[in-house]
Amino acid sequence: MNQMFKIIGSGKYVPKTIITNEDLEKMVETTNDWIISRTGIKERRKAVNETCSDLAYYASKEAIKNANIQPDEIDLIVVATITGDQKTPSVANMVQGKLGITTSVMSFDINAACTGFVYGLEIASRMLDGKRFKKALVIGSEKLTEITDYTDRNTCVLFGDGAGAVVIDYDDTVKPSYFYNGAKPDTNDTLLVKKYIEMEGKKVYVFAVDIIQKSIIEVLKQANLTLNDIDNIIPHQANERIIQSVAKSLNIPMNKFSMNIESYGNTSAASIPLLLAEYIASGHKNETILLVGFGGGFTYGAAILYI
Repeated sequence: MNQMFKIIGSGKYVPKTIITNEDLEKMVETTNDWIISRTGIKERRKAVNETCSDLAYYASKEAIKNANIQPDEIDLIVVATITGDQKTPSVANMVQGKLGITTSVMSFDINAACTGFVYGLEIASRMLDGKRFKKALVIGSEKLTEITDYTDRNTCVLFGDGAGAVVIDYDDTVKPSYFYNGAKPDTNDTLLVKKYIEMEGKKVYVFAVDIIQKSIIEVLKQANLTLNDIDNIIPHQANERIIQSVAKSLNIPMNKFSMNIESYGNTSAASIPLLLAEYIASGHKNETILLVGFGGGFTYGAAILYI
């Protein structure tokens, strides 16, 4: 389905504390070479004295500054996260308060795991009509180190903390954006969080490679475009080998995929907006980009945007 909006500002935030592969070698039986060869990750960030809403707030401040607007111009806030500060108030409510927004705002969180930002972007874009809601702040923010078991060598190497945000504005003069979001019930508890993240890596890998390919193909079909029409693909940063496998299967050169997994690891719902903010900040504009992700649930989704 298509929707008319444009990104007018983007921002990111990562905590200062870095956990390197060498740090993890002291915690569990692993090696730097093993982690890099199987995931592509060299380091990840850890929020020490910051909450999930703090991370979201810092990314949002940058997005609003880059949009050249005032916080009170925002009338919708959607936050994708699985690591909120508490059950309620929502992270979105907390961000609204931290930004000092005094006008009437609709704000809420969604839980779609690593696909959360793509879900949130579609939800927000469909609520924008130029009348009731005009400008939306869409955020992906995670403090995954809080739910990571640092005695589990298979999962602790993967996850980090961070946030990314965009401000979107209703605009019926721009090219339409397209979305393909869905879910497949994970009835076997392949990927879940009780106290800590639990995951059957091989099964997740197989699902991810298959669903990313299908999502890319489906959203291109909806937009009546081909891969040649796409300037860049911004995928969820879960595992470099997943992206390499998708690239090989669809005959896409790896340089068409943006990657930052080596610096941040898997930041779940923050992964795509964080990478998107970096991509825009590096000077890219007037391009057609494709976002694609998958996550616990199992959720999956893709979007084609014009930046």
